[in-house]
Amino acid sequence: SSVPEADRPRQQLTAHSIEHDDVNIVAVNDPFIEPHYAAYMLKYDSTHGQFKGKIEVKGNDLVVNGKTVRFYMERDPGNIPWAETGAYYVVESTGVFTTTEKAKAHLKGGAKK
Repeated sequence: SSVPEADRPRQQLTAHSIEHDDVNIVAVNDPFIEPHYAAYMLKYDSTHGQFKGKIEVKGNDLVVNGKTVRFYMERDPGNIPWAETGAYYVVESTGVFTTTEKAKAHLKGGAKK
């Protein structure tokens, strides 16, 4: 599958977190796709090749190699409960919230940075 350029940072961070323990992805927000398609895109990434690990969808969450990743489909980042997920950093890669003012909406949900 093809990944839009705005989404490339998320794909790269996801790939890194799967291979290394220094980054732990606890949640993802994508207002444009649902969890099953997100799992498909991760499994069959056109840049990184086919993912060799295990990916499942449980409810609205992704489970990647046994790690649960909360999956949100919010158009307003202020509605995402980042604090509930334990998220510290949020990587804004939708291509929608590209100004500092718009990206700050993530802080309403409890993200630190």
